Amino acid sequence: MPQRRILVTSALPYANGAIHLGHLVEYIQTDIWVRFQRMQVNDDGSPVEVHYVGADDTHGTPVMLRAESEGLTPEQLIDRVWKEHDRDFKNFSVGFDNYYSTHSPENRALCEEIYGKLEQGGLITKRPVEQFYDPVKAMFLPDRFIKGQCPKCGAKDQYGDSCEVCGATYSPTELKNPYSTVSGAEPVRKSSGHHFFKLSDPRCEGFLRRYTQGDNHLQPEAANKMKEWLGEAGEGKLSDWDISRDAPYFGFPIPGTDEKKFFYVWLDAPVGYFASFTNHVRSKKLGDKLLQDFLRPGGNTEMVHFIGKDILYFHALFWPAMLEHAGFRTPTRVYAHGFLTVNGEKMSKSRGTFITANSYIEQGLNPEWLRYYYAAKLGPTMEDIDLNLDDFVARVNSDLIGKYVNIASRCAGFIEKKFGGKVQDPENWKDDAILLNIRSEGSEIAALYDHREFGKALRKIMEIADRINKLVDSDKPWELARQQGKEIALHSICTRALEAFRLLTLYLKPVLPLVAANVEHLLDIAPLKWSDIENPLSSKNNIGTYKHLMTRVDAKQIAALTEANQESLKLGAPAAKPAAAKTTGKAVETATAQAGHISIDDFSKIDLRVARIANAEHVEGADKLLKLTLDVGELGTKQVFAGIKSAYDPATLVGRLTVMVANLAPRKMKFGMSEGMVLAASGDAPGLFILSPDSGAQPGMRVK
Repeated sequence: MPQRRILVTSALPYANGAIHLGHLVEYIQTDIWVRFQRMQVNDDGSPVEVHYVGADDTHGTPVMLRAESEGLTPEQLIDRVWKEHDRDFKNFSVGFDNYYSTHSPENRALCEEIYGKLEQGGLITKRPVEQFYDPVKAMFLPDRFIKGQCPKCGAKDQYGDSCEVCGATYSPTELKNPYSTVSGAEPVRKSSGHHFFKLSDPRCEGFLRRYTQGDNHLQPEAANKMKEWLGEAGEGKLSDWDISRDAPYFGFPIPGTDEKKFFYVWLDAPVGYFASFTNHVRSKKLGDKLLQDFLRPGGNTEMVHFIGKDILYFHALFWPAMLEHAGFRTPTRVYAHGFLTVNGEKMSKSRGTFITANSYIEQGLNPEWLRYYYAAKLGPTMEDIDLNLDDFVARVNSDLIGKYVNIASRCAGFIEKKFGGKVQDPENWKDDAILLNIRSEGSEIAALYDHREFGKALRKIMEIADRINKLVDSDKPWELARQQGKEIALHSICTRALEAFRLLTLYLKPVLPLVAANVEHLLDIAPLKWSDIENPLSSKNNIGTYKHLMTRVDAKQIAALTEANQESLKLGAPAAKPAAAKTTGKAVETATAQAGHISIDDFSKIDLRVARIANAEHVEGADKLLKLTLDVGELGTKQVFAGIKSAYDPATLVGRLTVMVANLAPRKMKFGMSEGMVLAASGDAPGLFILSPDSGAQPGMRVK
């Protein structure tokens, strides 16, 4: 078969926050697959060629606003965050060949080339869009930066496209008494030219139908989702994609635009894969032919993306359509994975389960524990995985310590002390049925790794470890060592156990690279490749002094980890800027009607509770929503979608106390379930003000 040559990427983390354990699901999954491929050889004996690149996603309004809030330039902020991300990936042995930034000359040049090719091909259209304009800030206002009274029900402080009280939809120009949430000024109408990628063009639609439904580019469930989004031929479900943003914006200006138009961040972010690879090739002087082979069609190479299922739309529609019609190669595979829950729930700062990668390391936990646990849970689908902290302790201790490491700890010392570090001659055991069986299972384990069936692979490996431990238990080398005349039997069982341990290490190496390196040193062997299945230990190897390869997880370490992250929530979240969380469900209709008298019984029906905003984050694809996770004490956590994105930076919300209606009926929204509402005040003047209890109030307390 031809030589296999693969370019692998993980999704680009946004340069506006820390890497956390949820992020690491993807990077660990990708790294395991990459390390497995690097252990393979082609039919001619040459190693499989693998390039693994990544970058920080650095552009957009959130980065610009965070930099302003910290008194930094965007460049200073993204440089600092890049260093933090690079540190975290190295700590978890995520082995990028090149980790770069989308704010790079390579990325700008590639974006301009792709845009130019699309424009030449008639796939860029420019049309004016009338928008509200803030005369004080001298900027166009997207819908999320405009508020006013709903033209249908009169509710105040509604966004420029829909009313959260009555559910009506409308255009921003229909709002009554509109105002800018940036300056408070009354906006004026002004035309702004926008640039669109014509995704609705029949050429794009035809290509995407072929691409998403053929050649196994996508997992079956992802391909089905694409079919749903594409609809039937002729339905016209694909809309043109707005790829421009108006200043102020941190990003690359669109060539030839005097009016300060910038590429939308989702245009330049995936191009960052190519930019990082370009920087990798040129900085290491690998030759421009390599670029041609991997970035252009016909190079007999593969390009594999690992992404979260939440960004499938961009990677399976926009990205391949752009590449196809700009003369670049399209992805060979797009592998989407699910999200991480902790103890069956979303990560929560109030519970100490919203854990950053750096916090995990600072608390002294072994990163290979987490690599193993994630691998044991991962498969080839888009299902979410759960980090159950009790199960984490039990599984790591049982599998890695009680099964795998236990083999070496019970046998390696006898080889060193009794036999001068030399194993028994392989001629005595080369036909051992148990070892032959273990070697024969290597092809099945390899196939499981290649198809991302990591959980099945590890279960198979631990079944082998169980068999070897039973063999050691039955032969009892510790008893043979005390008996005269049992040296040959002792030498035999310890040799066969160590050879099995070598094979187990080979099979586990993609998951446990640091442990594998220590085992290679202990056994005096070269770095293991998959073909070394047939390269057993021999008298050429000098078995070293056994040292602990891995310690057990102490449950107290996990308790300390969650406690440390709870403290970071209590002490580390500044409340310098007001943070609001407006209702996302259908509000009580009396909220916009003239107030009348109610009885105390009516009031008592509303369960008002103090809540701490445990997490706040942007909602992918939503112009005005933030997703809030509220800690409500004994009531647990509640998820609320709040239409406050234009007015509040989510980073300033975390840790803030507020008041929520805890017994409002949950409402299913496009982006998920909203389980309540938080209270805010507004009046005739512009502005929205969150209700906050005095300090000392605790999450879950009743307001009455």
